[in-house]
Amino acid sequence: MKKITLVLTLILSGIVSNAQSVKDLTMKINEIEDRIAIKNVVDTFSILADVKDTKTQALLFTENATVESLVNGQAGMKLSGRKQIGDTFGAYLSNFEAVYHINGQQSITLNGDKATAISYCMVALIGTENNNRMKTSMGVYYNDEFVKEKGHWLISKRTSNFVWQDRQEIK
Repeated sequence: MKKITLVLTLILSGIVSNAQSVKDLTMKINEIEDRIAIKNVVDTFSILADVKDTKTQALLFTENATVESLVNGQAGMKLSGRKQIGDTFGAYLSNFEAVYHINGQQSITLNGDKATAISYCMVALIGTENNNRMKTSMGVYYNDEFVKEKGHWLISKRTSNFVWQDRQEIK
């Protein structure tokens, strides 16, 4: 409804004057909405990780999604399906008293109801090890594949690239 109102407002104001322009404008608005929705999936993933709501987080993935991890370029774990993704993320995050993601730049390529994106993230994990409070900081970028199902963008494949890590005791 908001799109229709915007297009009609632009037509009435004389900015858009013919059918092709209306079609072009509608396509651009759809593209902007898709880009915002994909960014929202990535940001929501991080927010849900921070509050350790991995059951809801798993719903951001398609039913048969895959997640692969690379640590310093070396293959790590491979997960398949929402249940395994949610269970594994939940088990991992339960090791930390605090989790904090800061998302940065993102580049999205749209192709109809499919998209790819690279998204950068800084992650801080606070936990206890040998009675010491430890902070692990990581630089990560995600190579994601998305599909639009029933009007919603979901992650169908994620490759998490853990590029660097720093661990230090918190005094």
